[in-house]
Formats: sequence, C-alpha cells, structure tokens
Amino acid sequence: MTAPALARVAVVGASAAGLSVAEGLRRDGYTGRLTLIGDEPHLPYDRPPLSKQLLSGAWDADRLRLRSAEALDALGLDLRLGAAAVALDTEAREVALADGDRVGYDALVVATGVAARRLPGTDGVAGVHVLRTLEDALDLRGELRPGRRLVIVGAGFVGAEAAAVAREAGAEVTMVTDAAVPLADALGPDLGAMLSQVHAEHGVRIVPGVLVDAVLTEGGRASGVRLADGRTIEADAVLVGIGARPNTGWLAASGVPVGDGVECDATLHAGSGVWAAGDVASWPHPRTGERVRIEHRTNAAEQGLAVAHNILAGPDHATPFDPVPYVWSDQYDLKIQVYGQLRGYNQVRVVEGSLAERRLTALYGRDGRVCGAAGVTMPRATRRYRLLVAEQAPWPSTADLAPPPSARQAPSARQAPSARQAPSAGSAASGGPALSGRDA
Repeated sequence: MTAPALARVAVVGASAAGLSVAEGLRRDGYTGRLTLIGDEPHLPYDRPPLSKQLLSGAWDADRLRLRSAEALDALGLDLRLGAAAVALDTEAREVALADGDRVGYDALVVATGVAARRLPGTDGVAGVHVLRTLEDALDLRGELRPGRRLVIVGAGFVGAEAAAVAREAGAEVTMVTDAAVPLADALGPDLGAMLSQVHAEHGVRIVPGVLVDAVLTEGGRASGVRLADGRTIEADAVLVGIGARPNTGWLAASGVPVGDGVECDATLHAGSGVWAAGDVASWPHPRTGERVRIEHRTNAAEQGLAVAHNILAGPDHATPFDPVPYVWSDQYDLKIQVYGQLRGYNQVRVVEGSLAERRLTALYGRDGRVCGAAGVTMPRATRRYRLLVAEQAPWPSTADLAPPPSARQAPSARQAPSARQAPSAGSAASGGPALSGRDA
C-alpha cells in the first residue's frame, strides 16, 4: 500500500489528530521516516478532560497522556516536542522550526489545531485565563476554591463545563454571554434554557444578552469585567471562553490555501503534498458540499486515520472524508451527547424522555431531513439515532417514530441495540413533543 516514492512524512501537531495520523501510517504499513512535531513540551495528551477531570483535580496530568512513552517509542517516531513550526516551504518541501532546525518531507500533515481567542488587551494580565492547554487548566485550577469569584465570558461547552467544576469547588461563578440563552447556538433555545436552569440551581449567576466591553484590573491583576451596557461585575479571576481560531499563521506565504483553517478538498488534501487533520482542517462535506471545520475530539482521531490512509493511497485514489460529527459534555450529573451538525436546523422534536425529566433524546432537522441528534443522560437511546443522522434521512412524522406496542418496554441489556444501530421508521423509538413549535 505504501507509495514507493514516499520516504519522509512529517506531521505538524502532536495532539490527537497528529498522533492518529502517525499510528494510522504505521498500521497501514508505512516504514519510512515519520516526524511528529509539537509546540508543547508534553507527550501527546487528551484535551477534553482539561475542562472536566483535570480542572476538578480528579485526575493528575499524567493521566491525560494519549499513549505511554513506550507505545510512542514503538512507533519509531522522530519526535520533536517543544519546537513550534514557524514556516513552510512547499517548493523545497521543508518545515522550519522555532529552534532553527528544518525538517524535510515527501508528504506533510498540518494538525496544528486551534488557539483560544482572547479579549483584546488581556494578554499577560494576571487572573485572566483561557482553557486550551494543560498549563491553562492547571493555572485556572489554582483559582478554584471556596469564596473565589470567577467570571466566565462565554457560555459554550467549555465555559459551561468550567462553571460546573468551579461551583463544585465552592467558587462563586458568574457566566456572561451575548446570547439570549446560554448554549442555544449549540443545542437550541429549549435545551439551552433547561441547562441554564440546571446551572442556576447549582448557584451559577447567568448574565445573558450582553457583551463584555473590558476586563478591569487593579494592581496588574484582573478585578472584574465591564459590560457593554455599563454594568460591572467584580471578580478574582476571569475565564475567557469565546471560541478559537485555527493555528495557520505559520503557513503565511507557503501557498497552502488558508481561510477558516487549511482549505482542503473532500479527501483532506490541500495540494503540493500537504494534507490537514483535526480542528485546523476545513473541507467540503461530501454529503452537503458545504465547507466545514469541526473542533471535536472524535473528529480529530477519525480524520487522522483518514489522512493516513489517503497519504498512502495517493491523491488520485484518496477517499472523501464523510464523518458523523460527535461531541459530548459533562455538566454536574448530566451527560450531553450530540451527533451531527445542529446549527441551521429548522425542525426539532423530543423523541424519547422529556425536558421536564432532564433526560431526553431529540432529533434536529434541516430542509426536511435529519441533520442531528442530541441526548441528555440517555447515551444508549441517543446512539440509536446516529444512522438517521449519517443517512440524512427524511424528517420522520410522529407516526413513523411511534413504536409498536410490543416494543414500548425498555430493552434489557442483552436486547439493547449496538452503537451502530439506529431506528428506521416504525422501529423502537417513542414519538415526542415538538420544541418551541418548530416541528413541521
């Protein structure tokens, strides 16, 4: 399977996507030189626990490692950690590193991920935090103790998870968001409102529908925030969770197409022997034709394996990458799962459970087809709808979703559907109420 001319592969980015590329190449028979470059000094580690187990102190940093040092040694890597890529010469096929070294390649994978966005003027201000790296999480963890006042700017998954951890640590938490309902952009207004209520019940103060104008300081340290409407909120620490931007600055003047990430074709090839994987990759989804970039942990691993396969197959025989995006979030005792892309939906229906129970599965539709499924503390039930999302199945009627009488009992553990199964019309899933009158 290995192309004869392929003797040197370089992967820039030593996190989940980059490691997945390296493992996929070795698994598929590549025996040439394989360089894995990372700007952090750490062995590849997992990022989702940063805002959960590591931030809470339930895990130590070593537990985040994706592979042991022995497992990495077995891959036969030329491992370059703590040496950021600063430039790319696609004609010479060389990557320039911050330490002055240059790494040649026959095929290059860009897996440099994203960087947390910061509020203007807050770089280097003590007490202002983002949450993207291991050091970020450890620094923020030091702020979380009883009586400390934490303001979280933004109410996405990272901010919401951090709020839950901070409250459990005894900190006083205020979450500020420009959205009318926190998490509404990710889950819709009804699920967002339900989760907001959960946070409020746990003591989180939510300030919706307003931007943060500035971080206030006293003695060189954050002392609060000023809102766009003139109000101020006092704080001992501020966490900024307003999204991320792709790490593509080092590709300037390289000729690699860059927009919202590295712009690839459907096979994740960006031309000139350059491929991309993980949060930094932008590609046209084979089913919709829409250019997408996905910042999900599972996507990074799946995309890395796909790129490894396509490098060895060669651009002329590469396979389009056609995933079902998946993301999860833990907030207090709630387990939230999302399959597919929910943004842009115009139909939604709870098909199992209910908002009142705070235990449910909901389908989301766009233009008459299923585009996503979200579940709250119903992992097995939610997984059953993955195939409907993958197939972009026609939006089902309530009658289609109603199970026959014999199927209305919950399945036993032995009868439970596997992760790859999903209900077709008329199979075991109960119909449910529409949310916000949006069901068509």
